[in-house]
Amino acid sequence: MGKILWLASYPKSGNTWVRLFLANLLKGDGNAPVALDRIGEATLAEPGTAGFALFDPRPWQDWSIEEVAAMRPRVQERIASTGPGVVPVKTHSAFVLVKGVPVINMAVTAGVIYVVRNPLDVAVSYAHHQGVEVDRIIEIMASNMFRTPSNAANVYEVMGSWSQHVASWTASKSAMIHIMRYEDMLADPQGAFAGLVGFMRIEMADDAVRRAVEMSAFDAVSQQETAEGFAERTPAQDRFFRSGQAGQWREVLSDAQIAAVVDAHRDEMARYDYLPEGF
Repeated sequence: MGKILWLASYPKSGNTWVRLFLANLLKGDGNAPVALDRIGEATLAEPGTAGFALFDPRPWQDWSIEEVAAMRPRVQERIASTGPGVVPVKTHSAFVLVKGVPVINMAVTAGVIYVVRNPLDVAVSYAHHQGVEVDRIIEIMASNMFRTPSNAANVYEVMGSWSQHVASWTASKSAMIHIMRYEDMLADPQGAFAGLVGFMRIEMADDAVRRAVEMSAFDAVSQQETAEGFAERTPAQDRFFRSGQAGQWREVLSDAQIAAVVDAHRDEMARYDYLPEGF
């Protein structure tokens, strides 16, 4: 039995929301919200360059795609050894092979929390996050085996297309996987996060779960960002917590952009009830 509990999602799908909930549930005192920049205490980040440097002390710029792929299983083994119990770990990687090596080391995996969001809203949010045009994000979201570039903070992650990402994690229907729709989290946060706690088999009082949900709600963390800032905000963003809503695509995307997203992702959108009326 492995120890890593993956918190996986395509970017801008609600991963940070779940991480903040876990931080408040597992690391908070129940009276005041956990500082935003303590989010990593409850959920580790797999692609951190520092973890890979333990296995190759050369400058990160010298690491090839193949070398990073070969290091990943060992990096994940080390992460799994950092705690006495289950270790929640964030990833934006798809569940794929890179140069013949699995991105996810199943030998050290206990389970998966997968967060999925309507790709029409993802496109809008991701464009703001990256500071680029929505059309460019729509292209990225349709690109199989797309990977982010490595940098001083993180090695590359192979995200693939939005559909490839979603299918790679969720197609197996395994009991090891707990799927959370962002829209369900918005509609019934108490129910959605209580279900997550049940999946994780955490013995926690209902009141503690309720307080963690309240402290990680959008309005609460938005106020925290105003007061504290947030290290995960990109230079392109005025704020990390910008909208936190479902359906913003209706006011932002053109008919052509909507059609492009649907054409690229119809099957997976249908699986999660994301197809707009008329498509």
